[in-house]
Amino acid sequence: MKRWIIISTMLMVPAMHTLAADVAAGEKKAAVCFACHGKDGHASMKNYPNLAGQNREYLVIALRGYRDGTRTDPVMVPMAKALTDTDMENIAAYFARFK
Repeated sequence: MKRWIIISTMLMVPAMHTLAADVAAGEKKAAVCFACHGKDGHASMKNYPNLAGQNREYLVIALRGYRDGTRTDPVMVPMAKALTDTDMENIAAYFARFK
């Protein structure tokens, strides 16, 4: 049994590493977001939401919703359609780090 636990844990370590978001890549990919949501996640106009300090998981769910059609917005849908799951994780990690 101990052997199985050790092997299972060792196999999970590389997978857990791939789950870590790349904040630098998120900042680069999020450059198109800055015009509306601000470089630090504070919106430039009141009709756009602040992304600073939002829960990372929430941001990923929202972006996936725009991409997959469960959320609609004429600006966000085309933006999200171009993003991969990794892009979304990275962008969310970038904005979530701000207060």
